[in-house]
Amino acid sequence: MGNCLHSSKKSISPSVTRSLSSGPSTSKIGSSTTTTGKLSNISSSTFGQSTGSGVSVDEPFPEGRILELPNLRIFTFNELRSATKNFKPEMVLGEGGFGTVFKGWVDEKTLNPSRSGIGMVVAVKKLNSESLQGLEEWQSEVNFLGRLSHPNLVKLLGYCLDERELLLVYEFMPKGSLENHLFRRGAAFDPLPWSLRLKIAIGAAKGLAFLHSSEKQIIYRDFKASNILLDMNYNPKLSDFGLAKNGPSGGDSHVTTRVMGTYGYAAPEYVATGHLYVKSDVYGFGVVLLEMLSGQRALDTNRPTGQHNLVDWAKPYLSDRRKLARLMDPRLEGQYPSKAALQAAQLTLKCLAGEPKNRPSMKEVVETLEQIDAFKGRSKDTRDTPPPPHMPRRSPVHHRSTLHPNPDVAGQGARGNHHPPRLR
Repeated sequence: MGNCLHSSKKSISPSVTRSLSSGPSTSKIGSSTTTTGKLSNISSSTFGQSTGSGVSVDEPFPEGRILELPNLRIFTFNELRSATKNFKPEMVLGEGGFGTVFKGWVDEKTLNPSRSGIGMVVAVKKLNSESLQGLEEWQSEVNFLGRLSHPNLVKLLGYCLDERELLLVYEFMPKGSLENHLFRRGAAFDPLPWSLRLKIAIGAAKGLAFLHSSEKQIIYRDFKASNILLDMNYNPKLSDFGLAKNGPSGGDSHVTTRVMGTYGYAAPEYVATGHLYVKSDVYGFGVVLLEMLSGQRALDTNRPTGQHNLVDWAKPYLSDRRKLARLMDPRLEGQYPSKAALQAAQLTLKCLAGEPKNRPSMKEVVETLEQIDAFKGRSKDTRDTPPPPHMPRRSPVHHRSTLHPNPDVAGQGARGNHHPPRLR
């Protein structure tokens, strides 16, 4: 599922990877025109009942909470059609495997549709009616994100299940995705300074730690830069819970499931065996942390041979201070504490450990990042340090992974038409 919850138009993630599921093959989905009660026959068994239209948009508890039932506004299709100006093309924020994402306007208190420019901006995802994959992920999104409340998770405000129409309504994230700020060019995407990168890393880590510390442990399963969205103050929030899954229970160490996720970010044990651990998410976090340090994409076939996979290529540079300086993002222009960067690199290595048991917990990751943030060392200028042989400073091409057949709706990245083969 996509995550275009912000203002940058026409964005598609480069490396989205989901296996097409064999979800329900219903030809018609039950309608819902009221604002209370069950989602529908097809979904009520999955998530129970919504608490109706009295949804609160207040700030969540600082440490987060999990509701027994989704607390969401149930919109009619006509309401969302009105909020998005009849889904006009100029309201499109992005497109992807889930469908199209539109900008909409609603009243801040009632969430009733309002005229363009009046009230609160929201992002409205509209499911492609032919997408069985989208139906299954729509259900997962409501089931998980509809019950989760945390400062570092995007707010799901409501949904629509009306005849054949499936839609989701989210808070709007004006600064777009971390992916855009790391890899795109233009006036709207200034290079992120070290302090902001660390702030984003800490917030995203707290979001994952919250999921992992819940009673049933929730595995996010698709942690990547395009799924980390930023509010006006660059506070990060995890979006897109279409692949989220409950963790192991009964003393089991893992759950076995179809391999779904994104090449370059998915943990090696999961790709190889289908065994999904809570710490499989930690590996994905390590990949994103490496992207934030280096300014390079996790996968890019436009880099020289042997450097397509960032993790494989960059690992030897993470434990040596001198080598690390050659790996660091040149857009930082050397303006970062070298000791703090080395500590972050060493943490990255731990997250990328081959065995899940050797990776730190996300709680430990948060603690380490906060310690690094507290370190106010002098910035070391690395601008005169040459790059490693044949290492391009930046790839201009947005590469899509072969693990996911559909582009991600993120409003981050350029619109694309390439559909690589599915993993399964």
